Amino acid sequence: MPEVIQQLDEQILVWIAQNIRCAVLDPFMKLYTQLGNTGMLFIALGVLLLLFKPTRRAGVSALCAMLIGLIVVNFTIKPIMARPRPWLVIENFVNLVPEHDPNSFPSGHTNAAFAFALAVCMSAPKKWMKVSAVCAAVVMGLSRLYVGVHFPSDVLAGAAIGSLCGLLGAWVAGKAWERLSRRTPQAPE
Repeated sequence: MPEVIQQLDEQILVWIAQNIRCAVLDPFMKLYTQLGNTGMLFIALGVLLLLFKPTRRAGVSALCAMLIGLIVVNFTIKPIMARPRPWLVIENFVNLVPEHDPNSFPSGHTNAAFAFALAVCMSAPKKWMKVSAVCAAVVMGLSRLYVGVHFPSDVLAGAAIGSLCGLLGAWVAGKAWERLSRRTPQAPE
């Protein structure tokens, strides 16, 4: 990471820890960020969308987008970048939740959240679903900063990559949906 970005990232993260963390928010942010472990929250929401016919396409799009994001971020970019976590770099910095993956860039939680959100935005039938998905993604990204397991540039990169994966996932799911609807069997004459 370029030195100027690293310094800015560290300053912002220390500022968040010193000025925003508080006893009221700590339990909520810890819980919410941990719901994102292995994409659990957003996978569950994607499966829930699959259960109802009006939202089935959004569920397929979201799950497809998160799978693309997993491959791109967790299996490709993170191991290549191998950026250490904040508490390994910033002296006396305390993270609020355990994190077993030593690689910080980009944020996988934020990637999954934004992949889900953008896929839902492209395919959900109701505006409230789209707004809720984006809000959930933004809070996930903010929670990663709050608990101190990512630098701001990790979260921004995760959001950007996740958004692209969300658009791609919705496009792929849309193309598959079109093909399947064309193959609907005709009743025998």
